[in-house]
Amino acid sequence: MKIVVFSVRRFLKYLLIMAAAVLVITVFSLSGINVLGVFSDQREIPIYSVDVPDKVAAITFDCAWGADDIPGILTSLKEADVSATFFIVGQWAGKYPDKVKMIANDGHDVANHSYAHLRMGGLGSAKAASEIKECGNLLEQLSGMKCDLFRAPYGEYSDTLIRAARQQGYYTVQWDVDSLDWRPGISQEEIISRINAKVKDGSILLFHNDTPHTAKILPSILSTLKNKGYDLLPVSKMIMRNNYYIDFEGRQKQKE
Repeated sequence: MKIVVFSVRRFLKYLLIMAAAVLVITVFSLSGINVLGVFSDQREIPIYSVDVPDKVAAITFDCAWGADDIPGILTSLKEADVSATFFIVGQWAGKYPDKVKMIANDGHDVANHSYAHLRMGGLGSAKAASEIKECGNLLEQLSGMKCDLFRAPYGEYSDTLIRAARQQGYYTVQWDVDSLDWRPGISQEEIISRINAKVKDGSILLFHNDTPHTAKILPSILSTLKNKGYDLLPVSKMIMRNNYYIDFEGRQKQKE
């Protein structure tokens, strides 16, 4: 006769593990985060940089606050013969429609940065989709064009957010070179030094308008990058749209 030994301690251990797993899944679900994406190798990753054969890089600006420096930024870009990508918040566009039109008329990307600049990493799919759609509709109305680029506010994203953007035809774009131009107390020299030290082929550089230094030092930055041999493109002209994958560092690469 076979005797089965029942261990209360072992049973309680398994019970605690199962309870912890249920708790984790519940928390992720309430946060709008895809649980399978978190615990699998299929985690969604945005584009941080692009694996390119040529010496190119992309200049991007996030527009969420003021707008007084936009004319100066556009002048510097025009004088350097550079096209850039402006990730624009919908509320900003509604407040400064003339600036959106100026950006579009100069041939730059007018890209989606959400409508209300919320922290979107924890949003559910419906709210995330609404933020993206509302901003996209307004930008298209003002600029007369549809741009397929989206950047999450604060760089916060989730599988849910990236999928919501993709369902509306957007590529989610981050950056691999952060100027930190928004940081209080940062000097012009520190910003320039960060750019020069970190830029590489296929880099996406992050700047913001409405900062103390960006508009002032932009001509110098553009000149330095060009002297290093970089061709500065808008993100729309640098990313791949077919037959690609994104590695664990966020670098977009062509499939073999």
